[in-house]
Amino acid sequence: MFRRIREAWDRSRTARHTEGSKDGTAGGGPRSHNLFEAAAAYVSACVEDDQDRIDEAAGRVSPEALSFGVNELACRAVIALARERREPPRDVARSLLGLPAT
Repeated sequence: MFRRIREAWDRSRTARHTEGSKDGTAGGGPRSHNLFEAAAAYVSACVEDDQDRIDEAAGRVSPEALSFGVNELACRAVIALARERREPPRDVARSLLGLPAT
């Protein structure tokens, strides 16, 4: 997954440097997007295998921020599923990854 984040970031960065932004400045300015919104958009685009949306979401925040947001989303999702299933988070995480129960 991190490889896809890195690739999307590289494509997004290249596009910003060659085209510039709407106000005529090249990329690299301060980012004002919410990292959790970017992470939610990125993960949902990955689930739907929508490369354009993946690239757009990855370009909203830095790769590090996106990684943090995706990690936080994963943690919250596992906690929510664990509560819903009344199972320990470790068991839910292993089940989602197709790993045997411990």
